[in-house]
Amino acid sequence: MSNSPANFSGYDTPVSDLESIVPVHPTAARRPDYITVQSENTIYTPDHITAKYSYRGADVIVSDGQFTVTPTVRPFEFQTDRKVGKTGLMMIGMGGNNGTTLCATILANKHNISWHTKDGIQQPNYIGSVLRASTVRIGTEPGSGKEVHVPISDVLPMVHPNDLVLGGWDISGVPMDKAMERACVLDYDLQRQVAPHMALLGRPLPSIYYPDFIAANQEARADNVIPGADKQVHLDHIRSDIRRFKADNNLDRVVVFWTANTERYSDIIPGVNDTADNVLAAIRSSHSEVSPSTLFAVAAILEGEPFVNGAPQNTFVPGVIELAERHKSFIGGDDLKSGQTKLKSVLAEFLVNAGIKPLSIASYNHLGNNDGHNLSAEPQFKSKEISKSSVVDDMVNANRLLYKPPAPGATGKAAKGEHPDHIVVIKYVPAVGDSKRAIDEYYSEIFCGGRQTINIFNECEDSLLATPLILDLTILTELLTRIKYRDLSTKQADFAPLYPVLSLLSYMCKAPLVKPGTDVVNSLGRQRNALEAFLKACIGLEANGDLLLETRIW
Repeated sequence: MSNSPANFSGYDTPVSDLESIVPVHPTAARRPDYITVQSENTIYTPDHITAKYSYRGADVIVSDGQFTVTPTVRPFEFQTDRKVGKTGLMMIGMGGNNGTTLCATILANKHNISWHTKDGIQQPNYIGSVLRASTVRIGTEPGSGKEVHVPISDVLPMVHPNDLVLGGWDISGVPMDKAMERACVLDYDLQRQVAPHMALLGRPLPSIYYPDFIAANQEARADNVIPGADKQVHLDHIRSDIRRFKADNNLDRVVVFWTANTERYSDIIPGVNDTADNVLAAIRSSHSEVSPSTLFAVAAILEGEPFVNGAPQNTFVPGVIELAERHKSFIGGDDLKSGQTKLKSVLAEFLVNAGIKPLSIASYNHLGNNDGHNLSAEPQFKSKEISKSSVVDDMVNANRLLYKPPAPGATGKAAKGEHPDHIVVIKYVPAVGDSKRAIDEYYSEIFCGGRQTINIFNECEDSLLATPLILDLTILTELLTRIKYRDLSTKQADFAPLYPVLSLLSYMCKAPLVKPGTDVVNSLGRQRNALEAFLKACIGLEANGDLLLETRIW
């Protein structure tokens, strides 16, 4: 190995950690030793972590305005498979901004490629990933009483992002190195160094293109499509692609992930997509309301592989959810929650919990990447508008002191009761590229008729916020396929897989998909708490509260 200065300059792709000019970033480091819980409730074997957990809640009966509360305890046992299998990620939209950015940054981390920017040397990392770059409190140190935090990825065995095997589909057949260049997201010096690795990924597999579901302005990119119009043939083709990718790479698990263009909403039609059998029949008859994303979801379900929807369209029509239940195959989504909506799910909750009444929330965005180009068409924008507009609903419903409840029997918009005026605008401005601008105004009622206005301007590189979410969703989905449970209160004998709709993915999603008949939680704080509590439950730890009783008593 040469020791010339060039090999340490950051201008050449390192072939080993020794050649990198900086050490591996903490968010990308490998820590093989996970935490160990010493408790009669937690058992470690070479194959499994088994933990007993008491799920505490309360039953509330309301009668004549009086609340009667009865605490409840329900015992569960969780079993986590400790072996992290070899995992593939197949992205629909692999050649787009998110897909190329994800592949390039994983490769940069894998090969520890540092690059030059105008501000100096930049090292690869996984900043922005909640699993790789944030911590969870697991207790206190006995001697000092100081709180102890560990990376979330160390609570249970999880896939390291560097180990993901990458593949997928795209309606554009541009090779991955050139697609990265087209996206104009990453610094030139990183692109230059990672391009040979990207070239090895080749071209994306041909994808499904139905012009009616995405904007007409995308037709020029559609040069890599599965021929014909027979949707059953297309379904069989995608299933074959998944099987071949899994076999060729000797994979234990494949996560199929939609990060392609936003589609228009599909009409929900009785007899077409309302049941599992009807969806399968609609595919066989090539019905016009079967979208590409629904076909990919059905393909993954029938192959027994999890599917995550990173866009806002209604991929999971009722029949797809029923099909996932039938096959006990995992699904999750919808729509990546990266910037404006994530902030909104924090700020709206803060205002309502502070007893302040938001009267209106006006959100404006403009961006110039291909996502913005597709969203400039009205049907695709409506999908995004629906996804973004529901984010404050559960916070409003939780405080009927500020907002009047709906009238009995109310339907349509009135069924929400009193609600802040909420408007979302998205404009396509090519000049700004991937650097999205988001402007929000929160107009609220305060004490005795006063008013408060909060204005926020947020500029962010859209794909660099979204990519870590794709990693988090993929890694967490793979983990959840290895966790089983049994309800000890019902004397359940065998461990069973979790319910197919993975609502624990909600933290990363604008419009979380939840079990039918259950309420959606959009509050970012509650979503994070639920994720932490579940991971701790799997190792026999109670969820940490902030009571800190030891600091409040003698």
